[in-house]
Amino acid sequence: MSIQPILLAGLDASTADRTWRLADYMQRGGYAALKKILAENISPEAVINEVKKSSLRGRGGAGFPAGLKWSFMPRNYSGAKYLVCNTDEGEPGTFKDRDLMRFNPHQVIEGMAIAAYAMGVECGYNYIHGEVWDLYTRFEEALAEARAAGFIGQKILGSNFNFELFAHHGWGAYICGEETGLLESIEGKKGQPRYKPPFPASYGLYGKPTTINNTETFAAVPWIILNGGEKYLELGKPNNGGTKLFSVSGHVVKPGVYEVPMGTPFPVLLEMCGGMRNGKLKAVIPGGSSAPVLPADIIMDCTLDYDSIAKAGSMLGSGAVIVMDESVCMVKALERLSYFYFEESCGQCTPCREGTGWLYRVVHRIEHGQGRPEDLDLLNSVTENIMGRTICALGDAAALPVRSFTKHFKSEFEYHIENKKCMVPPEVQREGSNIYVTPNRVPSC
Repeated sequence: MSIQPILLAGLDASTADRTWRLADYMQRGGYAALKKILAENISPEAVINEVKKSSLRGRGGAGFPAGLKWSFMPRNYSGAKYLVCNTDEGEPGTFKDRDLMRFNPHQVIEGMAIAAYAMGVECGYNYIHGEVWDLYTRFEEALAEARAAGFIGQKILGSNFNFELFAHHGWGAYICGEETGLLESIEGKKGQPRYKPPFPASYGLYGKPTTINNTETFAAVPWIILNGGEKYLELGKPNNGGTKLFSVSGHVVKPGVYEVPMGTPFPVLLEMCGGMRNGKLKAVIPGGSSAPVLPADIIMDCTLDYDSIAKAGSMLGSGAVIVMDESVCMVKALERLSYFYFEESCGQCTPCREGTGWLYRVVHRIEHGQGRPEDLDLLNSVTENIMGRTICALGDAAALPVRSFTKHFKSEFEYHIENKKCMVPPEVQREGSNIYVTPNRVPSC
């Protein structure tokens, strides 16, 4: 399969950490798309239409068409409008955006500038996960370079286009990855999701119309403008245009970030990662820890795009692929994931605040030999009482792994309950090979 990198083009693992500055980005053709738009006086509507043609879908997890989202921004609104980049990458297994920020920050800046032009926005923010402080400082440096060169600021490149861009760091709260929780955080408030409607397109940052996209989504825009939306679409498959970054972790020989065309068969990605490190493939979480797990026989027949993964019963999400071999106890893996969502619930909604604790406590007791025959029905009941009953999707994110783990690997949970021990023998659970860490605290009932 021919792979044409877009986001990682011209970057090499051995030199990437030294090629992120403006001069290096310009040598790779950087800011040519922004120059083209301003020099040729391309209309904002034409830019949005090109993005629509590309079938670029939001790379943060939801997969919403980017061009359609841009078209929601009111054109004739007389007040301030805002553009926000979501770089609050806090979901377990996801680390692609931090590589973009580390090795190619100017592509994100250019993509945001083009988006601002298309939507008539003069102010933007990049909200950066607080636990990767070095990337925040790097982005600030790149932003200063772009501003000094005239790509950000007033009268950009001698045109009438004005756009100021600022970095804003979080403090590591997973909930601030939810777009309205992120907006609350930028405003200096507690990072809790808002009720919707109204949606950010009409009532966003500081109560003004706002468009929010993921880091990778913005980074894809310059290529689309230079080469055309149709060519971008041709790189992928219908309804899934372009390439996608995948954060691959777990039991593969070469974990890391890989860029492949949308629609690439999963076995191809697995081969690019050097295959399994030890043993046979057992299961894969294809889109970050909130995505339902898929057993080996299902994922090996999937292509990596939103529609194929959804048809298989999971989500492509952010493209965080967590690979597990036969050394993994699925009960123990679910225990760790459930602990994460219990800890990260903001507590605003009762079903999530109480339900995530129940999910963790029940899975914890199953793992530790105290499971009861009725526990699997109890887990299913709790997930039903969480899903669709919360302001944001964190409740569903906590429930979906539980439902999928207990569905596809029910025999392991039943074995734990009946035999008070793992189906996977301790000697098979190789030291250092597991993807989870045992929590050091158990919430009381």
